[in-house]
Amino acid sequence: MRLTDTEFETAVGRYGDTVFRLAYSYLKNRADAEDVMQETLLKLYLARKPFQSPEHERHWVVRVAVNECKKLLRSPWRRRTGPLEEAGEPAFDTPEQSELFRQVMALPPKYRAAVYLYYYEGCSVQETAAAMGANPSTVQTWLMRARGKLKLILQEAEP
Repeated sequence: MRLTDTEFETAVGRYGDTVFRLAYSYLKNRADAEDVMQETLLKLYLARKPFQSPEHERHWVVRVAVNECKKLLRSPWRRRTGPLEEAGEPAFDTPEQSELFRQVMALPPKYRAAVYLYYYEGCSVQETAAAMGANPSTVQTWLMRARGKLKLILQEAEP
């Protein structure tokens, strides 16, 4: 059962930005993030599943996006090529927020994705764990280690 055009437009409005930002946090490349967003939303459109709730649908979309990012990172093509352009970062209200985001993006992928989903997208530990295919306790450990790394980096940067 496919989505109607109206339902698809609603889904794009609801999930497009979240999927793009999640993919960008994984891939650090605007074009690849757009590709992942397109693939994820296409899967939602073509493989319409009966969702139990809006939270179930959101979880499914985030999980598909994470899997698409991982698939792209594993591709032989990506390993043999470099980025065509350096994508800019989102605009923030203060320089401190911008610097914090840059430091989050410099974390190892598992820490970066966990921090991004938890703090920037507002996912719970359980939702983050489900999206990343990990145990909630593992995600809590990743978040704790990421906060520790960020604290050290930001303390060193202070004059």
